[in-house]
Amino acid sequence: MNEGPGARSSREPTAPGVLRRREELRADCERCAALCCVGSAFSASAEFAIDKPAGQPCPNLNADFRCSIHDRLRPSGFGGCAAFDCLGAGQRVVQVTFGGRDWRAEPGLAPSMFGAFALMRQLHELLWHLNEALALRPAGQLARELDEAFAATDRLTYCDLRELALLDVDAHHRQVNELLLTVSKHVRERSGRLGPDLRGANLGGADLATTLFVRQQQLDSARGDARTKLPSWLRRPAHWAQAG
Repeated sequence: MNEGPGARSSREPTAPGVLRRREELRADCERCAALCCVGSAFSASAEFAIDKPAGQPCPNLNADFRCSIHDRLRPSGFGGCAAFDCLGAGQRVVQVTFGGRDWRAEPGLAPSMFGAFALMRQLHELLWHLNEALALRPAGQLARELDEAFAATDRLTYCDLRELALLDVDAHHRQVNELLLTVSKHVRERSGRLGPDLRGANLGGADLATTLFVRQQQLDSARGDARTKLPSWLRRPAHWAQAG
């Protein structure tokens, strides 16, 4: 297994590390290879206008693999694409797992890259939740367990392709989830705050400034307005109403 810089960075002071990792755990499409637009599957629904099987390019992709309707995804029926964030898994697969190689130049890589992307997304979702749990500054043993879990999960993202394929990601997910549940219970008991599922919710006028584990993707999938209060590190979705 290759050791990456993220395994070492988890030993930095919590606050600076949390802020930096929030930036790292964001999709960077310029360093990816359209993995979500080709490797992922979606079904016709309120979020997607069509059915698309995994491994088939989205019909909205241009020849240069850029989205032809990126500036009008929601009115075109692709709100799910507008809200999607791989949390950095795409660029990790392309730049780290495959060392910068690209299935578009080497089509034979496509199945293994798409499979690696599906696994990497799960690991990056865990990294995001662990980082947000560290941002809550739990004390003592709980903080140490979170720090160790982040480092362990981050190391897995530096596995080579063979090691990645052999990972039992579900088992690791269950282990980390138990820790996250403990953190959530601890913080809720301490402050009385909750962390709801916001998908499809009308958040007009809601105060989410101190809500636990709010993701940008959840906000992008919800409705809100100019009165909705958000944590400082999240952006107000452009499609939200601007009425005060």
